[in-house]
Amino acid sequence: MNILGIIPARYASSRFPGKPLVDIAGKSMIQRVYEQAKKCTSLTEVIVATDDDHIYDHVIGFGGVAVMTASHHQSGTDRCAEVALLHPQYDVIINIQGDEPYIDPEQITKVATCFTSAGVQLATLIKKILSFDELNNPNSPKVIINKSAEAIYFSRTPLPYLRGHEYKDWLNHYTYFKHIGIYGYRADVLQQVTKLPISSLEKAESLEQLRWIENGYRIKVAETGLETHAIDIPEDLEKLLKLNL
Repeated sequence: MNILGIIPARYASSRFPGKPLVDIAGKSMIQRVYEQAKKCTSLTEVIVATDDDHIYDHVIGFGGVAVMTASHHQSGTDRCAEVALLHPQYDVIINIQGDEPYIDPEQITKVATCFTSAGVQLATLIKKILSFDELNNPNSPKVIINKSAEAIYFSRTPLPYLRGHEYKDWLNHYTYFKHIGIYGYRADVLQQVTKLPISSLEKAESLEQLRWIENGYRIKVAETGLETHAIDIPEDLEKLLKLNL
């Protein structure tokens, strides 16, 4: 099975402009993500997909592979779909977040391994929530899964509601999961989901994966015990640097 890893990277982030090129202990964020992805033996190739000349030139400059994509894409999924059309030899596409500079290759492998089952359309990663701060953080989507290890809903609100227990005590009585934002798609399914109109649930939660569920697509989940360190705002970078990873 040929698997392509794509790292969407755009310069014009509203909360952190120029984020892919920010320096992290001597290397740019995008270089660190690229190098971590290249360590994943499950991937046949890794490509950075960008709409910015500075990012493109930088990736080529450190020896990486990059592709220029359209500037109108609303999500990383849309950017991945454009690149995938240029590379029809790949069976599966893995969308690797460009703001997790220390992503562990094992996490990418876990998503890729989901596709050894022929019926899997889409896949993503989840992790047990261990603290109340995580549970209560609307920027960290929560996931409800079924007995077939498929996501049946994503929400910024802690779900399910645990009736009969104090909110701050919920983690002692139920296992909650948060979503780790790495996606895998069958190549044909990727093209299908990008053609779907924005759904009502997606609008409500501002989570694109709800569009797929609302239209009947199944999302397989793999569980990781490894923590991730996504950088959404400059303050996240300051916290990361203090960890000395």
